[in-house]
Amino acid sequence: MSAADSDDGKRATPGVVVDALFPVAVDTLYSYRVPSDLTLAPGDFVLAPLGTRMSTGVVWTVREGDGGNLKSITAKRDWPPLKAAMRDFIDWVARWTLAPRGMALRMATRGPEAAAAPAVKFAVQATAKPPSRATPARERVLAALAAQSPQTRAALAAAAQCGVGVVDGLIDDGALELVALDPDPAAPPLDPDRAALPLSPDQRAAAAALEHAVRSRTARTILLEGVTGSGKTEVYFEAIAATLRAGRQALVLLPEIALTSQFLDRFAARFGARPAEWHSAITPRQRERLWGAAANGEARVVVGARSALFLPFADLGLIVVDEEHEGAYKQEEGVVYHARDMAVVRGKLENAPVVLASATPSLETRVNAERGRYDWLKLPARFGERPMPDLAAIDLRREGPPRGRWLASRLVEAIAAGLSAGEQSLLFLNRRGYAPLTLCRACGYRFQCPNCSAWLVEHRFRKALICHHCGHSEPRPEICPQCLEADTLAACGPGVERLAEEVAALFPDARTLVLSSDFPGGIERLRAQLDAAARGEYDIVIGTQLVAKGHNFPLLTLVGIVDADVGLSNGDPRAAERTFQLLRQATGRAGRGERPGRALLQTWQPEHPVIAALIAGDVERFYAEEAEQRRRGALPPFGRLAAIVVSGEDRGGAEAHARALARAGHKLAPGKGWRVAPLGGAPQGDEIILLGPAEAPIAVLRGRHRFRLAVKAPRAADLQGFLRALIAAAPPPRGGVRIAVDVDPQSFM
Repeated sequence: MSAADSDDGKRATPGVVVDALFPVAVDTLYSYRVPSDLTLAPGDFVLAPLGTRMSTGVVWTVREGDGGNLKSITAKRDWPPLKAAMRDFIDWVARWTLAPRGMALRMATRGPEAAAAPAVKFAVQATAKPPSRATPARERVLAALAAQSPQTRAALAAAAQCGVGVVDGLIDDGALELVALDPDPAAPPLDPDRAALPLSPDQRAAAAALEHAVRSRTARTILLEGVTGSGKTEVYFEAIAATLRAGRQALVLLPEIALTSQFLDRFAARFGARPAEWHSAITPRQRERLWGAAANGEARVVVGARSALFLPFADLGLIVVDEEHEGAYKQEEGVVYHARDMAVVRGKLENAPVVLASATPSLETRVNAERGRYDWLKLPARFGERPMPDLAAIDLRREGPPRGRWLASRLVEAIAAGLSAGEQSLLFLNRRGYAPLTLCRACGYRFQCPNCSAWLVEHRFRKALICHHCGHSEPRPEICPQCLEADTLAACGPGVERLAEEVAALFPDARTLVLSSDFPGGIERLRAQLDAAARGEYDIVIGTQLVAKGHNFPLLTLVGIVDADVGLSNGDPRAAERTFQLLRQATGRAGRGERPGRALLQTWQPEHPVIAALIAGDVERFYAEEAEQRRRGALPPFGRLAAIVVSGEDRGGAEAHARALARAGHKLAPGKGWRVAPLGGAPQGDEIILLGPAEAPIAVLRGRHRFRLAVKAPRAADLQGFLRALIAAAPPPRGGVRIAVDVDPQSFM
């Protein structure tokens, strides 16, 4: 029996065997004998011996057999079982990513202890017995209880303006008694009809289409494309309302859920309470309770980061992937997957529609919509007929900033005009820290990470040089460690901290905020600062890419892109697309309130197709040109890619194994659905091309030397089949060498 069989299928009885999957880095199911007093079904959580310890696993199949010398299941866990659709999803993810099934299961079982009962809380209520003696304080306590009962001891003492000892005395006296309170819900109730928002005609049409998709209970993927400020969120809120009315659950994925307090407040205004949140900042206990609430159906709407896709929902009726183009949806370590693509798969398995929302959709999603694989809903104008911001380029070759400065005169004048008018400005630079490189002017020494082949970034606020790849940090010295000269260290290039220094010198009276994910204070500080910026408490906001992720600043009328060329000059085939998306999102922060907006882009190459398309507002031209380039190169979405990274602490060992992989790949006989192009020959139409190995652009990462192989395949090829055959044909890695496979890579570093 496979995971696809119904949970109502064959149940274990005496003389049967179960095959269980454990959340460990293996792909194997382990077989166990079932005790005669235990009844199990696929999806049940069980406790069983695994190696030398007891472990929790999930029953995957049930079959007949006497068990022979098999070990026995110890107990059945009293946790909600994993549904067949969830087990199928785990199998699918493992097959697609080439990850062990146990690792995929681990992502779905982070917190099943939620089924344990929470600690009981007690409150106080009055009995029929009068107190043995009356005092003013006791009378205030009884009056407070008469107004509201029951209350906790602390709340009652505060209401009666007395100490908790007075309340305890009345309990000892028999006039009050303790009562157990019902546990707080893991997720508050939501009202789909509480406060429906007014919608434009385009919004109403899109919302109606989404509501119909929800009611039909069929799997379909829908691209909701709308310009920045068009009200996409309000549209899919109506799809969530339809899901709630149907008694099903909804999942909303956001790229930066921990920072989006504005979204949570808007959700609460629409549905009467905030949704359940799932992200890295919640406590282990909150994680446990939410896992259980998703599994038993109590959590009706969950808003989360990419890992929320692996929650075991009882009846998932809608998935929304907001800002579907964002790179944050790709997990680069462990099980390497893209949450957008896996959301489409889970929607099919759950018979639930999947909404992909974006102002700048990924090329893959857009091509799927153009070809009719996805439905396509469009919001071509901003809500309330607000105009899109006017965009203009500042050609740094002709009107660049003065030496030692980073802001051109025209941008400085625009900021000054905004300050005079009481308007906000945003300066966008996607570089954290003060400067990306520190070197010695005397000997040329450059500060490099000891664990990675990357420069250390100066963070002046923290007085440290930091590696953005492994986290290594060291104090910024006063003298050069190589030539020992003093006062020779120079910061090269700008980061957001350096921009803040320049802004402070130019506009000393302006209220300036620097937003960067690596500042101390964590998520709560960032949330508070974003809310303060939205309220207009800052005049100039300086930020990295996190300010471009759906935030709404009503008073913001000017966006200055300090370096529009960042990201255009690397070898990433998606570089142009990513730059276009990031800059269009950033410039789209301007003019979302009552006042019109504008954006100025500082660039060395205003004629570049990306910059030209942005300035002209010609989205269709950009997508058409980018699609044609990808089509010519047979790159995604018109072909398939995979990356194989071989790493090891010893450079020679890592390189040797990478070369052994390449040799094994070129010797492979054709398999079902694939064949390898001959080495050095011109590939035929349906052949897989194996390239490399070559040293990775970041050749050393966290102390490990890295070599990359690239696999390029036609869309119809069985890429995963080839990759499995390749790894099986190569010699096993030794000496601490590791192999990481990335199907459809988003990073080429």
